[in-house]
Amino acid sequence: MERPKQLIGVIDMPGPARDALAETIARDGLAVVAVADSEALPPEVALVVAHVRAVPAADWPALCESLPTLVVSDNRDASDLLSAVDAGLVDYIVEPCRHGQLLRRMIRKAIRLHELEEARRRDKLRLEELNETLETHLAMLRLDQQAGGQIQRKLLPPRPQSLGGITCDYWFAPYLYLSGDFLDFHLLDERYLLFYFADVSGHGASSAFVTVLLKYLANRWQAEWDGEHPEALPARWLEGLNQELLETGIGKHATLFVGIIDLERRYLHYSLGAQLPMPMLMTDGKVTTLAGEGMPVGLFPGADYPTLGCSLPERFHLWLCSDGVLECLPGDTLEARLVELERQIQASATLADLTANLALDTAPGDKALPDDLTIMMLSGFGHADS
Repeated sequence: MERPKQLIGVIDMPGPARDALAETIARDGLAVVAVADSEALPPEVALVVAHVRAVPAADWPALCESLPTLVVSDNRDASDLLSAVDAGLVDYIVEPCRHGQLLRRMIRKAIRLHELEEARRRDKLRLEELNETLETHLAMLRLDQQAGGQIQRKLLPPRPQSLGGITCDYWFAPYLYLSGDFLDFHLLDERYLLFYFADVSGHGASSAFVTVLLKYLANRWQAEWDGEHPEALPARWLEGLNQELLETGIGKHATLFVGIIDLERRYLHYSLGAQLPMPMLMTDGKVTTLAGEGMPVGLFPGADYPTLGCSLPERFHLWLCSDGVLECLPGDTLEARLVELERQIQASATLADLTANLALDTAPGDKALPDDLTIMMLSGFGHADS
């Protein structure tokens, strides 16, 4: 389809000179309308070619503001030429009929530049509208996440607690508002203390939703427990959560540690799924890493999880940390950072000691963290009141 001719307005006194100027411009596919003043210009005019003698000096600013304007003159000494230049014209040319080809090129270039400027202006307005909409949506999302973060914190157990001679405490800090870390501890009955520690892949809303699912499933499975074989519960729970996460199809997996402390025997039954760093048990000033390994939860169908256990001395500290703690430790390798974590735990008698040693002694949320970070400490039996 042939593009319609662009209409060029010529402002000049009527007569042979204006006709010659209009004829010069009309070549090469340009349409021309000649008028005596700007008021007579039709609305579809794309550009104005105005003779300096035809426009009063006071009218130049309004004309240049409304349309891109080229000024022509018979000589460079025209008294009103400077007034037109000061008003913001696109360009000017002297003796236009002698330089017709140059004039037409200047007209086309001025039209293209004006079209580009108009497109840029429209894009800017559109971008401002989109930015305003985006800011509104981000503000709403921020409020939603803040509310979700408050709800998630409400799902966490009160801290600290003393349960059956075991003191349970934790430090919890999400990367932003919602966290992929989660934990819980409570008595199954008078003899058994249940606790678990989870680190869901990623962070934010989708990871936080998995922690809510974990809380729901743990409550359901606890209600369904018949009171028999508590040592089998940790592995059974991991297998169940593994199947639940795979069936959701959300592409999330987790590392998880589930433990049950037999308060009478002072024995820890546990199972784990790719926990990193591994839980560390400190007794008599020495730190040992709990034995065992297991597959991540939510990645592999039919994964089996180990049933493990160890005796607990009268006085112990059991530390569990999410992998965000590794970002807070010096060292170029994972092994070096794990060694440093062990050293920091050995030097810490309380949860406050460890957070201070890791420069986390501000309130959770007051310090920007590279990842979700949670630390959990269980101490007993002789440390229960420490």
